[in-house]
Amino acid sequence: AMAPGKKITARIKRTLPVKGPQAPTLSELMRWYCLNTNTHGCRRIVVSRGRLRRFIWILLTLSAVGLILWQCAELLLNYYSASVSVTVQFQKLPFPAVTICNINPYKYSSMKDYLSELDKETKKALETFYGFSEGKSKVRRSVDEGNSTGSDFFKQIPLLKFEDFSKTATDLHSGQKRKIEGSVFHKDSSIVNSGDSNDIIGFQLCDANNSSECALYTFSSGVNAIQEWYKLHYMNIMAQIPLETKEKLSYSADDLLLTCFFDGLSCDKRHFTRFHHPLHGNCYTFNSGENGTILSTSTGGSEYGLQVVLYIDEADYNPFLVTSTGAKIIVHDQNEYPFIEDIGTEIETAAATSIGMHFTRSRKLSKPYSDCTETGADIPVENLYNKSYSLQICLHSCFQKAMVDSCGCAQYAQPLPAGAEYCNYKKNPNWMYCYYRLHEKFVKEQLGCQQICKDACSFKEWALTTSIAQWPSTVSEDWMLRVLSWDKGQKINKKLNKTDLANLMVFYKDLNERFISENPANTLVILLSNFGGQLGLWMSCSVVCVIEIVEVFFIDSLSIVMRRQWQKAKKWWNDRKRDRSGKPPEASDLERQGHDNPVCIDEDLPTFNTALRLPLPQDNPLPRTPPPNYSTLRLETAFTEQLPDTLEVGQH
Repeated sequence: AMAPGKKITARIKRTLPVKGPQAPTLSELMRWYCLNTNTHGCRRIVVSRGRLRRFIWILLTLSAVGLILWQCAELLLNYYSASVSVTVQFQKLPFPAVTICNINPYKYSSMKDYLSELDKETKKALETFYGFSEGKSKVRRSVDEGNSTGSDFFKQIPLLKFEDFSKTATDLHSGQKRKIEGSVFHKDSSIVNSGDSNDIIGFQLCDANNSSECALYTFSSGVNAIQEWYKLHYMNIMAQIPLETKEKLSYSADDLLLTCFFDGLSCDKRHFTRFHHPLHGNCYTFNSGENGTILSTSTGGSEYGLQVVLYIDEADYNPFLVTSTGAKIIVHDQNEYPFIEDIGTEIETAAATSIGMHFTRSRKLSKPYSDCTETGADIPVENLYNKSYSLQICLHSCFQKAMVDSCGCAQYAQPLPAGAEYCNYKKNPNWMYCYYRLHEKFVKEQLGCQQICKDACSFKEWALTTSIAQWPSTVSEDWMLRVLSWDKGQKINKKLNKTDLANLMVFYKDLNERFISENPANTLVILLSNFGGQLGLWMSCSVVCVIEIVEVFFIDSLSIVMRRQWQKAKKWWNDRKRDRSGKPPEASDLERQGHDNPVCIDEDLPTFNTALRLPLPQDNPLPRTPPPNYSTLRLETAFTEQLPDTLEVGQH
């Protein structure tokens, strides 16, 4: 049995009206909230008399809520913005790494045995298409029958001269005309549609596994067509030569460097580190930091930077591979890979090239402010360059990985992934067609590399300003060339020509280090303060009010809905059980619910006058006071005998 105290408590809960979160309906919950909340607009909606006044308060309250949502959205968007600050400091600066390469990667005299057949085909194309004869030009070389590096493939991928725009071409190797099928790709940036078919030269690449799948590459310039075709076969030949052999075929430090000065002091080849580039041969990096020491400079100006004189040796250039003379340099950080082919600066011969530098360090904020990466560890692309992450490293590594996966071999101009080998005709006869198709997808951003790779959040940049002057001057040319020839005679063994020399100076124009950084425009404290200001301005609300809104509109509303559903389900179940048993409903099943007093329409507590006007319940009889028991009105003493003093008083 239930204890008497619990019975009384349960009876009170059943009979008293319920309020607040225990309201039976959502409308009663909302009414209770509006009467008890600290937001004045909601309360005025309920207590205002008259429809017009209530409509005005509803309009004002909804407008305030809309303004709050709009301002808070603006604050959130502004929270993820960043401000840029620029700091300039004057201090001793570390000198960057300077990588220098000869534009001609390998000595042509050393490569003639490997390139003999390719050069024969190229000269034959020049003679067939343009009537070119060597005569006494610099192209004249002793071409011997050397190493066979794929003559069969010269026949399979010959140069083609198009007679008209209906894809009828003359085969260079056989001299016969044939119909060319396949999709056309123009490799020049601009095509001159002059209608002159003599300007259209190209070559055809077909899938080795499906001869009907072909791609036709055409060029409006014969120079570009011959160079592209030559480089295609050249990369195939170089991919078959071991690295040690290629390093011997390229330029040594003694061949390239004649004089060297840094910070006013003499330097030599010991200050340079060799690294082999697939397209530029042996390159040499000054101040690479390989030995753990990085040089610095405390004074700006050309006299306190790096000054070198380079020996170019134009006479030993490959006439078909390169068409310019000079050197290429790139200024970079010691931990960065020098992408000479992408951002290298060319140095002229017979000229003094001065390169002034401004040093800038940049720092970007990572997520959620920008889509950059700190170290590249979160990028699903293997770094093939063994250097710090950069966007270029990621793009090249991504393409090389796709090349290995799609074509079964690696492209010659980029590092080798683990377990892969460079493409060549003998092992991979289909690699040319596969490479060009893949490169086309890469340029059109269809490989996904541009979507995967991100910018680095931190990077260093040296802004370069280049100026050129004639060097050596006419009056000093004779004695300077004689002295240089005398000093380096044991290496050159011939008289120097000024077109074989290049003078290079790399220096800081000033020692101002510019630091560009991004900082959050707002902090969490400022964001919360702005939220509080908006809530107080438009709704006179605080954080407690926001918690109250969450509690009422989400937690309490959900509990009421769930309770109503549970009561319906319970009633349905009880009705079903009763229908099966055939018993009539019991009176105890009917629950009495409380109701709101229509007289108390404001938030004030009921007074005595309003209590008198309370309506009586309709279903219950009017409670009456029972008649008094008159016997209880009789005064009875608590003592058995009357005291003597009371008797005397009674007598008087």
